[in-house]
Amino acid sequence: TIDGEPVTAPDVQVRQVLDVAEDVLFTASLDDPTQTHVFTVTPQGRQTQVTERPGVHGARRAGDTLVITSWSLAQEGPATELRRGAARTEITSVPLASGLSLNLTLLTAGERDLRCALLLPTGHQPGSGKLPVLLDPYGGPHAQRVLHAANAYLTPQWLADQGFAVLVADGRGTPGRGPAWDRAVHQEFASVTLADQIDALHAVAEGNPDLDLSRVGIRGWSYGGYLAALAVLRRPDVFRAAISGAPVTDLRLYDSFYMERYLGHPDTNPEVYERNSLISDAPNLNASLLLIHGLADDNVFVAHTLRLSAALLAAGRPHTVLPLSGVTHMGPSDETEAENFMLLQLNWLKHTLGV
Repeated sequence: TIDGEPVTAPDVQVRQVLDVAEDVLFTASLDDPTQTHVFTVTPQGRQTQVTERPGVHGARRAGDTLVITSWSLAQEGPATELRRGAARTEITSVPLASGLSLNLTLLTAGERDLRCALLLPTGHQPGSGKLPVLLDPYGGPHAQRVLHAANAYLTPQWLADQGFAVLVADGRGTPGRGPAWDRAVHQEFASVTLADQIDALHAVAEGNPDLDLSRVGIRGWSYGGYLAALAVLRRPDVFRAAISGAPVTDLRLYDSFYMERYLGHPDTNPEVYERNSLISDAPNLNASLLLIHGLADDNVFVAHTLRLSAALLAAGRPHTVLPLSGVTHMGPSDETEAENFMLLQLNWLKHTLGV
């Protein structure tokens, strides 16, 4: 809004206001939430789209100088462009450098048009054999995983090349789909976000018969870790194995500013916190579960994993816990440790899913 009056249409999902001068420079998504473009709008509501190429774009402006940074599926790193008036100069463009070749299909799946990315092993031919499926979501508010940018898929493609069909899906609560979509998780983190992952899995599998639904695993970190543990605790009929990294397991123990925004106050809505937490689900575990947590995590405290592990032990449910000494919520920072951390997860998934 400008002076309290809306200047963008309801179908323009504003992401960020970048600069305010004679007009407003901002980023937004239109009909495709996987792309973010740069726009300007005047106080009279005259809107102009500044970026044209498909991708995820950002910008900074000072006076008549505009710098645009763009990510796309064509290159691994960002392309940077300088604009002054009508003059345009490309400053940097980083090509694919990882050696990976993306075998990627972007999909819109299910009755809710869930945005999905399906990655298959490099060179995989349809009908050449069944592939175990690995879901690799974040799944919670604020963060998107399905983007029109190659760097978003480097880890999923590496996992796919180890013999998996990797599915990344953005469900309700993720950005870029409008206020109703944002608010669909109100008081219903568990049921809504898990349902969307399962719906995406089944919808994508209908069009891809090489996906083996008898061997489905899920991995995630932070909210994704919560979602992964939730999946095997509540839907073992769908998921055989889960790697749950730094999960929030008791929602009363997480940041009140974050949780009360979505679930209300725990004293007022104790039943909401209870049905969205994982501790009471421990006796239901009937699948393979690997819990991973950094002991130096000052965002999601290790108490979350310890409480769930204790409840699983009390219920007699076998599981594995991997504590990471000195590691924060950001995961291993040393290059060698990070590589070994991924290889450990890979070997565990291969063993549990029979790859």
